Amino acid sequence: MSAPTVLVTGASSGIGAATARLLLERGWRVFAAARRLEAMEPLAALGAEVMALDLSDDHSRRELAEQLTAKVGALDALVNNAGFGEVGPLETLPLDRARAIFEVNVFGLMGLTQQLLPAMRERGRGRIVNISSIAGRWVSPGSGWYGASKFALEALSDALRLELKAFGVNVVVVEPGVIATDFANVAAPSIEGALSCRTYGNMMRAVRKSWDAVYRGASQPLEVALTIERALTDPSPSARYLCGHQSASVIASRILPTRLWDSLIRIQMT
Repeated sequence: MSAPTVLVTGASSGIGAATARLLLERGWRVFAAARRLEAMEPLAALGAEVMALDLSDDHSRRELAEQLTAKVGALDALVNNAGFGEVGPLETLPLDRARAIFEVNVFGLMGLTQQLLPAMRERGRGRIVNISSIAGRWVSPGSGWYGASKFALEALSDALRLELKAFGVNVVVVEPGVIATDFANVAAPSIEGALSCRTYGNMMRAVRKSWDAVYRGASQPLEVALTIERALTDPSPSARYLCGHQSASVIASRILPTRLWDSLIRIQMT
C-alpha cells in the first residue's frame, strides 16, 4: 500500500516541524508548507516535500492546492497548524493587527481547507486536524484578539465536523496548552508596545510576569505532535484532544462559576 499523505502547515518551526518529523518517521508522505522554505531544509533532508505557503494570500493558497492535486489528487489528511498571535489590550491593539490575526488563523486556514476539501469529500474519506489552543476555550487579559481567532476556529471546526461526517471526512481539534515555541518571540513587539501604555501598562506587566512563570513549565512540541498523530490515526477520533502544560485549565474553566474563574485570573494577571 502507498504511504498515507498529509499536508502540515506552519512546518518551519515548533509544533509544525515536530509533527512533520514525527509523521515522516511513522511512514507518512509528508508535504510541509510554510513561508520560509529555507527553514524547512532539515525536513526536506528527512524526506518531506516542502512547499511555499503564505496562508494569508489567496493566490498562494490556490497555487499550493493545485500543486498538491497534481501530485496526489486527494490528501489523506490536512493538519492546519499555521497561525500567529499578537498581544495587547482590546482598547489599544490596532484593528489592522487584529485583522491580520484573523486573516491567518481563521480566513487563511479556512481558505486553504476550502481548496483541499472537495477532493477528500468526493473520494469519501479524509481527516482534518485543526490546531487550536487552550486560548480557544478561555482567555486572559491581553490575549483577546488571539483568543477570539481560536474561539472562531473552534466554532468552525464544530460546524465542519457536523457537515462532513456524512462524506467520510473527520474533523478533529487539538488544543495545546503552554508549549515551548517561537510564539513569545513573534508576539514580543506587541507585548513591548502594550507595556508602554499609560493606561494598561501595569496590568500588562503583571500579565507578562504570570506568562513568564507559566512558560517555565512549557511542554515540548513533540508532545503536541504525538497528540496530532493520535488524532490522525484513531479509528474513531474524539472531537477534541487536550495536551501539554496547563491544558487541564480548560476543564477547570468549564467547571468553576464564571465569577470565581475571573477572580482567579485577575489575581494572577492584574
